[in-house]
Amino acid sequence: FVKDNIKHADWRHRDAALMSFGSILEGPDPAQLKPLVEQAMPMLIELMKDGSVVVKDTAAWTIGRVCELIPEAAINPATLQPLLEALVIGLASEPRVASNVCWAFTSLADAAYEQADCGDEEETPATYSLSAFFSPIVEKLLWTTDREDAGASNLRAAAYEALMEMVKNSPKDCYDTVQKTTVIILQRLQQVLQMESHIQSQSDRVQFNDLQSLLCATLQSVLRKVEPAHAPAISDTIMTALLQMFQSSTQTRSGGVQEDALMAVATLVEVLGDGFIKYMDAFKPYLLIGLKNTAEYQVCHAAVGLVGDICRAMGGRVAQWTDEVMEVLLSNLGDNSVHRTVKPQILSVFGDIALAVGPEFRKYLEHVLQTLMQASQAQVDRSDYDMLDYLNELREGCLEAYTGIIQGLKGDGTSPSPDLSIVQPHVSYIVQFITVVARDSEHSDASVAASAGLIGDLCAAFGRDIVQLLDVEPISDLLTAGRRSKTTKTKTLSTWATKEVRKLKNATSTAP
Repeated sequence: FVKDNIKHADWRHRDAALMSFGSILEGPDPAQLKPLVEQAMPMLIELMKDGSVVVKDTAAWTIGRVCELIPEAAINPATLQPLLEALVIGLASEPRVASNVCWAFTSLADAAYEQADCGDEEETPATYSLSAFFSPIVEKLLWTTDREDAGASNLRAAAYEALMEMVKNSPKDCYDTVQKTTVIILQRLQQVLQMESHIQSQSDRVQFNDLQSLLCATLQSVLRKVEPAHAPAISDTIMTALLQMFQSSTQTRSGGVQEDALMAVATLVEVLGDGFIKYMDAFKPYLLIGLKNTAEYQVCHAAVGLVGDICRAMGGRVAQWTDEVMEVLLSNLGDNSVHRTVKPQILSVFGDIALAVGPEFRKYLEHVLQTLMQASQAQVDRSDYDMLDYLNELREGCLEAYTGIIQGLKGDGTSPSPDLSIVQPHVSYIVQFITVVARDSEHSDASVAASAGLIGDLCAAFGRDIVQLLDVEPISDLLTAGRRSKTTKTKTLSTWATKEVRKLKNATSTAP
């Protein structure tokens, strides 16, 4: 059917042939389809120049399917160059065609990166099959996002999406282009922010916000590729633009933009590490606004996550800001109107703060331990799976908080610091809570991992005073289950905790 109709004079036949070809790509074994698809590639490339928009659209869609489902056929050196040339030309076609072309580039970038020669998993490959074409493709995608008609067929978003994938999956020899793209995205962000004063209607406002969000997301993917040595050179410009976004989005109450800007700040923290400290004073008011924005809980959630990132990046240097942050976090926990997804994360961030500020955390301890006691006793309707998930998240949050507090107070010295004595009275409660988690048939893998980590930390912190508390059946069953987990983290933590308990048991049994 495909062979008979793909060159038919009537466009409807050509379109149907393409459609059916694109549809059969999913299902059969890719290895068997590969030779067929490789044979068909020149034809598909030819149809990208078809006189009918409908046929071009379907051809672009089919190529996108090939890139996604049988990528080896798409990056076959025999047809790679003509394919890329046809796609780049396709970006100038009607929006519906160009939008499909963007989607093809998204999958293609991913496939070429997967296939690149690379010494080890973590490292960026030196080069890949698209390297020679990388710069013109990125240039054309940037051009596409700026098309007059980019509002149609979701084209602008599709082009930014493809741009992000190209950058995310770029090898070392394309780094120059990545740097240039960063500068362009920043310039665009600044231009967009200047347009603010010209917004007249609600639809302008929506477009303006969408564009800000797209640019923020693109900025994140470029930033992740920037080498740490080069980050400080652009971080001032980025932070200035982001602060301006916070300012305008706070006035216009655009939660979506706030959330995206917070996530962009998180990426900046990731790249700069404790170099971010110079922005803290300017940024803190907006961080607090985000934390207090409980009505738009995604914003609050992003802000809470960012507090954790900042603590991890800056360690003890966050102590000067934690009072205000802790105040808002504690009041959010006590507030019933706060969306429930935020609460487990707040508990876990208590652990991050405790770990960062160490003994300074003493001033919050009574409050926090009280809160953790309440949270760890939460009961939910067990027939509701969503609520069971929530219960597990809440418990993971409590376990992570206890872990951070104990590690933070214990200090880095060889022998545990005397500050730990404040937690001592709570230890039996903490162990009882771990037992409750252990006995719960519905406990999550992550809560097993968090429990195991906490058990190991309790051993390291309180030594042999704690053995008889931990040497109970539910806890040893939990660790046994953890050692058999399919998740590496759970397995590693459970094995470590088991050794710690065993070490203490041996020490106690040989003690006089």
